[in-house]
Amino acid sequence: MIEQQWNDGDLIPNGAGGFCHLEGSRALVQRVLFKLTARRGSFPFLPGLGSRLHTLGREKPSARPALCAQYVREALEDEDVTVTDVIYDDLGGQARVKVYLQWKGQELEVTTQIGGISDENG
Repeated sequence: MIEQQWNDGDLIPNGAGGFCHLEGSRALVQRVLFKLTARRGSFPFLPGLGSRLHTLGREKPSARPALCAQYVREALEDEDVTVTDVIYDDLGGQARVKVYLQWKGQELEVTTQIGGISDENG
């Protein structure tokens, strides 16, 4: 599948009046990052698109790693990938999420950060 390339919500121009494209694992990584960072329910016509990772700050710190893995799998359930591991690192006010994927025999790693994580509920 060929997809247009994005950076911070903007299409990347190709210098010839069109836009850059991605395919293969690079297109998959872009989709995965989008799905993990988009807030689930924020697209009225696609209510299942996105993740609930932004809600982790409401949960007890001890529950966050397991919920993080659950939310990642939920967000990627319509992709043709296997989530092999999810690592949640609390960075004090933010969290880093590393997702390890298996796709067509390739091992891929995707990392994103989530803001609004605090120990208020701990």
